[in-house]
Amino acid sequence: MAEQTPELFEMRRLESLSNTIFGVAMTLLAYDLPRASQFAQAPGWAELYHVYADRLVSLILSFVIAGVFWISHHRRLARQPHAHRGVVLINLFFLLSIILLPVTTGLDGIYGQSRAVAVLYGLHLSTIAGLNSWLWWLATRGQQPRPELAGAVFPLLMLLPGTAVAAVAPQYARFIWVLAFGALISHRFVRNQPAA
Repeated sequence: MAEQTPELFEMRRLESLSNTIFGVAMTLLAYDLPRASQFAQAPGWAELYHVYADRLVSLILSFVIAGVFWISHHRRLARQPHAHRGVVLINLFFLLSIILLPVTTGLDGIYGQSRAVAVLYGLHLSTIAGLNSWLWWLATRGQQPRPELAGAVFPLLMLLPGTAVAAVAPQYARFIWVLAFGALISHRFVRNQPAA
């Protein structure tokens, strides 16, 4: 029985930690937004747009991406209630990448037109997607079909080209990164396919 095997880790403990990490990271995404005290007087629409537009786009994109990864993470932990030390370590690196999300989101919100910042942000999102894909691959080994794995790989396939675009034209990279949400559609498509 898995509960009696001492080298296996009970993933329910990791789930408690991950809830805290995702909650704090997703809340801190808004930390770098300008405060009302920044304005000497009541701002007009043009001032509000100039100060908030890019930062809000980065915040919303990162929040939704973090939400998609949170859902994926919890689905994976439910499927894999026990794991070996190596899987736990990969999960901890995945959670570390989530902790860093407010940092790269803040940079992207302020300096998103910079190629270096856009590439850094894209590489960070790709790292999160890559670790998530790796964990799903480990959780679904030996199973067919593997819709969860397809749903986990799809964001990576969208984030990497978006990062390449960011190196040349950072203003267009976000449009490609948004396509990573197609993971939800690809997951449903593969799940509904009849088994061969």
